Amino acid sequence: MVQSTLNGRFFESTRGRIVDILRRGARTVDELATELEITDNAVRLHLGMLERDGVVRSRGVRREGSVGKPATIYDIAPDADPLFSNAYLPFLSTLLASLADRMSVRELKALMRDVGQRLAGGAKPGEGNLAARADLASKVLNELGGMTTVEMAPGSKALSVRGCGCPLSAAVSERQEVCVAVQTMLAELTGAEIKETCDRTGERPQCCFRISAKS
Repeated sequence: MVQSTLNGRFFESTRGRIVDILRRGARTVDELATELEITDNAVRLHLGMLERDGVVRSRGVRREGSVGKPATIYDIAPDADPLFSNAYLPFLSTLLASLADRMSVRELKALMRDVGQRLAGGAKPGEGNLAARADLASKVLNELGGMTTVEMAPGSKALSVRGCGCPLSAAVSERQEVCVAVQTMLAELTGAEIKETCDRTGERPQCCFRISAKS
């Protein structure tokens, strides 16, 4: 699954122009080279990097005429489609607003807990001591786009996973109940007690989850 994002500057590059062409239809190396007015070798270099990143894929071959080797056909990898969409954030914000209009805070939190359980996907809790499970929680948040570290909570044996930002900042800014989904997901994955203490006072929400052994 592709996890990176593609911005406007990317689409101004040669690699971005290749992606733009392939979004309109499959092409061979020769066809891309002709459209872009660059060499076949340059196209192959860019395609190799795009394949490595999961953005494009080779999809069979095409034989043109009876002489020479068949040409490989390239197109956009299905998993890359979300990279080209700008709809997710406005859709999520509008969905949360609609849900909030129809549900009480209690009902919305219950829904977010269900979302967190579904995000965990029925995974078995991580093993090891509290520090190992805190590291797991930090890793999960970082894989979602956070930038977190594990800290010892002052005056306690509990640990905290503290972030420099929030991977769901746009949603959290609209409805702080979204944090309940992340809290529940981490509890499911670590098998530990998770207390959400995120900082939402500034312009940029910052994750913070306190992790302690279940009593």
